[in-house]
Amino acid sequence: MDHEHPLADGLVRRDDGTLGCAWHGADPLYRRYHDEEWGRPSGDDDRLFEKLCLEGFQAGLSWLTILRKREAFREAFEGFSIDRVARMGEADVDRLVADPGIVRHRGKIVSAINNARRAAEIRQAHGSLAAFLWSFEPDGTGRPDVVDVAFLRATPSSAASTRLSKALKKAGFSFVGPTTVYAFMQSMGFVNDHVEGCSARQSCEAARAAFVRPARSPHPGDA
Repeated sequence: MDHEHPLADGLVRRDDGTLGCAWHGADPLYRRYHDEEWGRPSGDDDRLFEKLCLEGFQAGLSWLTILRKREAFREAFEGFSIDRVARMGEADVDRLVADPGIVRHRGKIVSAINNARRAAEIRQAHGSLAAFLWSFEPDGTGRPDVVDVAFLRATPSSAASTRLSKALKKAGFSFVGPTTVYAFMQSMGFVNDHVEGCSARQSCEAARAAFVRPARSPHPGDA
């Protein structure tokens, strides 16, 4: 395991000489997630749905706890296929509550199934869940020129995450508060919150620049 050296600006210098966001610590699984996934955009409906679900399960826990259980979650929830999860019923809830590999919180399990059904409705109305979600991507207004640890600590949610949270709740989703939704937006590349100087920041920004946004759809209530 790498031994990492905290710096004062929210970065760690790793044994290979690279800098990374300090939050990933020394855990190799967490480091791979930080380096290869966090902040990379996706237009895949099932992957976006998975992350919304897992951020909901994470509430009150550490993300590392969820990350270590992610493969078990994927197996239990049939790859987080929106269609498959939407067809789950009470027997599946009982099965999942008894599954030691995941977070056995009945309310969150019921929420994931409900959210799959709501995601299917959004997909039908907007062409894809991705088109709906990406229509809430912030335009950069209010973003700092330099993302530092002070900004991140002061920004548990944002105007964009609050708007998306409200829209999701209006569509019938649960466990999608503004803070949960901002964590989702950070992780799925709606914003680039790698700290300035992090070795992943530039590649993440390049991935965002190359990403073809799904066709935008009207926000609920727009007229």
